[in-house]
Amino acid sequence: MSTSAKLSLKSAAAAAAAPAQEAAVGAAPQLQEHQVQVHLRKIPLFSELSDEDIARVKSEMRYRHFPKRTVVLHKGGVADALLFLLSGQLQVVDVTEDGRAVGLRMLAAGDFFGEIALINGSTRSASVVAMTEVLVAFLPASTAMHLFSHSPSVAHKMLGHLAQKIQRDSEFRALLSINNTTRRIYTYIALMPQTEDKEGQRVVENLPTHQDIANMINTSRETVTRALLVLAQQGVVLKDAHRLVILDPDALQRLAQGSS
Repeated sequence: MSTSAKLSLKSAAAAAAAPAQEAAVGAAPQLQEHQVQVHLRKIPLFSELSDEDIARVKSEMRYRHFPKRTVVLHKGGVADALLFLLSGQLQVVDVTEDGRAVGLRMLAAGDFFGEIALINGSTRSASVVAMTEVLVAFLPASTAMHLFSHSPSVAHKMLGHLAQKIQRDSEFRALLSINNTTRRIYTYIALMPQTEDKEGQRVVENLPTHQDIANMINTSRETVTRALLVLAQQGVVLKDAHRLVILDPDALQRLAQGSS
């Protein structure tokens, strides 16, 4: 592991291990509404809100920019807001008993997070770190809870989100139980969120770095690099700087399952 990677992991581990005021460390000053152009109805959770509720959300939403590697949420912090990732990429991390930072999942633009502690009335169960420069919106807890209880569309979308989250967590636990490291990498790639491009090919946008993938599935950066190179050589994937095109999804699935 490179020195910079070690430093990044140490920073994440220290932040996750020490409760702190949310979004206080390294954050840029709070942005004013006129500085940010956000169409609230394009945020899936808000797409069916009434005009009255949209106006309330708009008046109470706050925005902040965070530089790369800044801790946006701290494990143990007070759950005082529901957060929305408007641009960039975040990683949810936790710290093991021996002080290692372990990646739990990636968050992409359009995702919201911090809802579990809000609903439970508990402290944050993990930290969230900016993998790129990000723009995050904060909706105060009182407003979020009002929407959960008074807006059928928000409640319905939240239930769907929680069901999907349970399924993803179950799939991720099964992934981590795979002893063969290469199969674990292939399975992780197969499970990553994919879109379809104009040619009908499946694409993983904003591909995490090899180091970030390694952190997620408990292996080394070099092992991830070798596995992706093999997939490219076999014509299963095509990789560029920040995206991965799945050329042969069936072949990837067979490799993940240990079939030739």
